[in-house]
Amino acid sequence: MPKLTVHDRKGNKVGTYNVEAEDFAPSINKQLLHDAVVMYQANARQGTHKTKTRGEVAASTKKMYRQKGTGNARAGHRRSGIRRGGGHIHAIRPRDYSYSMPRKAMQLATRMAIASKVLDDQLVVIDELSFDTPKTRDMLAILKHLGVEKDSLLVATEGYDLNVYRSGRNIERVTVAPAAELNALNVLSSRRLLVTKAALDALREKAKSKTKAKPATAE
Repeated sequence: MPKLTVHDRKGNKVGTYNVEAEDFAPSINKQLLHDAVVMYQANARQGTHKTKTRGEVAASTKKMYRQKGTGNARAGHRRSGIRRGGGHIHAIRPRDYSYSMPRKAMQLATRMAIASKVLDDQLVVIDELSFDTPKTRDMLAILKHLGVEKDSLLVATEGYDLNVYRSGRNIERVTVAPAAELNALNVLSSRRLLVTKAALDALREKAKSKTKAKPATAE
């Protein structure tokens, strides 16, 4: 079983953590991960785009010139969709892009995303992460000690910690979220995943409760 190094706030090794990718997901389905990421991105779209039809453009409805005798092709008013400044023939309307996947599929995709971080050696474990008051400078110092300040980073805590969140929110490419709010998109969007030991314990326990025991087979 692979062992991850547990670091303290100074980057020193204070222990090891036994973890495998199979603790979160038995295998990684790239298609499921793709589907989950596309769903989260679609749900984030506002869908407020709109263009005007010929009936909504502000212009005269007067015929531009007489029907015959000019030598030009016949034309109606200036709001026609084939003229510059006219309305769109197939106008874009506001729409809702959101949709949902089965809840179990989304949960499995999240576990697969975490498993991929274990396989790719992109999971960093810290023994404890807390602040008495929000200190961006202290947070940045910890990231430098751990050697993760140059990568996009997702920091996962066991629960919602306001001081940790406020300490990391102004650091470029750093996102802070409690373990319960991790999903396939925010895990895969960051190059590295920094988790506290308590948060990793919670993630493993949750994954273990979701994994069904295999039925016994007769020999």
